[in-house]
Amino acid sequence: MKALRPFFYIVVFVLITSMACTLFSSAAPTAENGGTDNPVATSEPAPSTESQSGGVSSLSDAQSAVIQIESQGTFVDPQVGLVLNGAGRGSGFIIDPSGIAVTNNHVVTGSALLKVWVGGVQHNARILGVSECSDLAVIQIEGGPFPYLDWYPGAVKTGLEVYAAGFPLGEPQYNLTKGIISKEQADGQTSWSSLDYVLSHDATINPGNSGGPLISADGKVVGINYSSNSANQYFAIDEKTAKPVIDQLAAGKDVDSIGINGTAVLSDDGSLSGIWVASVKSGSPADKSGIKAGDILYQLEGLVLSTDGTMKDYCGILRTHKPEDTLSLSVIRYSTGELLEGQLNGRELAVTGSFDVSGGNTDSGSGSSDSQAADFYTENFDGDISNYSYFEWHEKYNSEATDNNIVPATKDGYLVFDLQTQNKWVYVTYDAYTYTDVRLDLKADNRGKNNNNVSLICRYGDEGWYELNIANNGLYSVLAFVNADNRYYTIFDGGSNLIKSGKGVNDYTFICQGDELTVGINGTAIKTVKETKHQLREGQVGFGVSSFDVTPILVEVDSFGISQP
Repeated sequence: MKALRPFFYIVVFVLITSMACTLFSSAAPTAENGGTDNPVATSEPAPSTESQSGGVSSLSDAQSAVIQIESQGTFVDPQVGLVLNGAGRGSGFIIDPSGIAVTNNHVVTGSALLKVWVGGVQHNARILGVSECSDLAVIQIEGGPFPYLDWYPGAVKTGLEVYAAGFPLGEPQYNLTKGIISKEQADGQTSWSSLDYVLSHDATINPGNSGGPLISADGKVVGINYSSNSANQYFAIDEKTAKPVIDQLAAGKDVDSIGINGTAVLSDDGSLSGIWVASVKSGSPADKSGIKAGDILYQLEGLVLSTDGTMKDYCGILRTHKPEDTLSLSVIRYSTGELLEGQLNGRELAVTGSFDVSGGNTDSGSGSSDSQAADFYTENFDGDISNYSYFEWHEKYNSEATDNNIVPATKDGYLVFDLQTQNKWVYVTYDAYTYTDVRLDLKADNRGKNNNNVSLICRYGDEGWYELNIANNGLYSVLAFVNADNRYYTIFDGGSNLIKSGKGVNDYTFICQGDELTVGINGTAIKTVKETKHQLREGQVGFGVSSFDVTPILVEVDSFGISQP
């Protein structure tokens, strides 16, 4: 593994938009990419006047229900590194007299302690629920009853006069800035949230405004401020998007969250991307899986995250699964350069290899690759296959591969095995990477006139390999080949009517995960066996075709897929 360089040399945040909160500060922060205009302070308001619904009913009275939040905790910043007992400040607003308040997820998640100021008076608060993907959080403030804000009852149209309320730059003085709604449906994809659309406005917000309300001239909430960009455009989450999520959060339910305070990161050359984890909520699915602050969530369900610099794919996966679903997970532990694999709501993360952060090449086992080959992908045999090699082996017929007919060759998008001699066992291996837990999928077409055997192999290395051998007559075997003994050992023999006999296409699956080996035939998992005797732990993957007792054997392999189980 190459020496690691500081993370900010290779990873850049997407600067299309930037968070409007102050983070990891022990003193009053300076402005970030949140615009250059100075916020306009209002004078002290008169005592609060409640509307008929109970919420405040004027712009001046809104101040009584807008809060400043200080989030204290330990974070890992991608540019600064470890920040012990850091404090970040943002804003929020009360929506119920009992002290229920709304803010942004990125203001509070992962904090050890929340302090809230209401009307200049400090209170403690606790988190009720968060949504990473909607960048929303609901907290419960101790004390009360409190003044609160109602939602704007009318249609939010371009040109509506609005005011950004909050505590920018971490300062204790309440501020208002004035503007209009400039766009009703602006792009809501950012590096820390994923929303279909948001409100765009020109009421200046700065770091520290995160989570504060965008309000109308009569003190009603039009949206929740959460981001800005360098073009002096500012963004807020509208009620239609926010309200259903807030209702769930107030009931104590997290939404589209695994328990991280994360930001999408993307290297300058695009070779490394993922979700940088600044902090982890104790007891969350992320915490239970072993994710730590300073990790990069690299893959979820086999999909490389944040290749566009946003949270879109990450949130898309969460939104299409139930919170309790088990999801495969790949993590880069940046501080050590280790690659870890495991599951959310399942198997804990374990080191499976290393990740060369300086170059962006991954290694899903103990080996490495000097090429730019993919670790998880599907080979369709319609281009360069220089990362593959072949060998011939059998306990009774082990010999040098001198028969040219055993050499597989690509033709018309297939890898063709044309075996004219009996008792040939020909294997093709993918040489670019080694793997521990892996799923293999092979689509093979029997073009011959007789039975054939097709194999999938995993953990091929100096000690041997595991093999799924499937005969075209409906029988199959799970085997271990041990190099020291120069022989195969049968782990399980079976048969399945799902195997299409004679001519035709079959889809075979072999999953090697921990001490379990799973057989799949044409989309159905039919058998899982435990294997603890030989304990083969890692190696290359591949497939093969054999001509035991019969010839000719003609098999066309259409595709070979390598993925996480």
